[in-house]
Amino acid sequence: MLKRLSIAVAGGLLLASTMAGCGGSDDAGSSGGGDDKITLGFSQVGAESGWRTANTKSIQESAASAGIDLKFSDAQGKQENQIKAIRSFITQRVDVIAFSPVVESGWGTVLKEAKDAGIPVILTDRAIDDPDTSLYKTFIGSDFVAEGKKAGDWLVKEYEGKTDPVNIVELQGTPGAAPANDRKAGFGDVIKADPKFKVVASQTGQFTRTDGKAVMETFLKSQPKIDVLYAHNDDMGLGAIEAIEAAGKKPGTDIKIITVDAVKDGMTALSEGKINFIVECSPLLGPQLMDLVKKVQDGQTIPQRVLTEETTFTPEQAKEVLADRKY
Repeated sequence: MLKRLSIAVAGGLLLASTMAGCGGSDDAGSSGGGDDKITLGFSQVGAESGWRTANTKSIQESAASAGIDLKFSDAQGKQENQIKAIRSFITQRVDVIAFSPVVESGWGTVLKEAKDAGIPVILTDRAIDDPDTSLYKTFIGSDFVAEGKKAGDWLVKEYEGKTDPVNIVELQGTPGAAPANDRKAGFGDVIKADPKFKVVASQTGQFTRTDGKAVMETFLKSQPKIDVLYAHNDDMGLGAIEAIEAAGKKPGTDIKIITVDAVKDGMTALSEGKINFIVECSPLLGPQLMDLVKKVQDGQTIPQRVLTEETTFTPEQAKEVLADRKY
C-alpha cells in the first residue's frame, strides 16, 4: 500500500513538474516574467543633437507612463552598435523591438532574425530601404521629403520675381541617413524648376553643431558669394551661425538661413532673426510609439506608415510659441 502511494505521489509530482515546465516556457517567451507587462527593446541613434535628446526623453517618459518595461540602448551613431543591440533584444526575448536606424540600408539580416524569433519590429523617426516590408510592422515618423519641399517652397516664394542668381550652400545630415537623403531630395525637387537657384556647395555636417560650424567655415572661405544656407537640422544651422558671425557677417540678413527641426535653441535664433525659416520635425514620438507597441502586442492591425503632425515657423510665429516649447 505504501509502495503504491509513493508511486502515485511521484507521478503527481512529475505531472506537476511537466505542467510547470510548459508554463515556464510560455513565460520565457514573454519577458514580463509571468505578468502582463510589455517589454520594449529600443535602440536610439545616439545623442547628436537637441532633437535626439528630446526624442529619447519622450520615449523614456512615455514608456514609464504607459507601464511598459523599456530596455534602452544608445548606438552612439554606429550601425554595428544597433545591430548588436537588436540581437541582444532578441536573445532577451523582449515583446517588441523599436529602433531609429542610423542609416537606411543593411538591416535585412538582423530584422529577419527578429521576425524568425516572432518579435515584431517598429521603425521610429527614420525608415529603411529594404524591399521586404514584412520585416517590420510599421514606421512612425515624419515625411522627410515633404520637409525638404517645405524648405524649398519658402525659398522660391522669398525670391519670387527676382532674377539675380541665388547661391545656396547646404549642410547635409549623416551620409546614408533617411532624413539626410530625403531632405536633400525634397529641397532639390522644388528649386530645380528655377535656374537662378544654384547649390554651390553641399557637405555633411553630421547633424552636429560642431561639424556644422566647421563646414560653414570652409564654405565661407571657398565660396565668394553665399546668399542662402539650407541646413538639414537646427544644430548644424546654429553652428553655422557661429561661423557666419565670426566672419563678420549677419546671419539671417547677409545670408538667409533655413533649417529643419524647431528645437528650442533653433526657435530662439529664429525669433531673433538669425534664422529665417524653420520646418518642424517633432521629436515627441513617445506617446504614439507606446500606443503602437500595445496594439502590436495585442495583435491589432495597424497602418504600415504613421505620420507625425508638424508645421513650419517664421520669426514672428516663433516669438508667439517659444515660451511653450517643450524641447
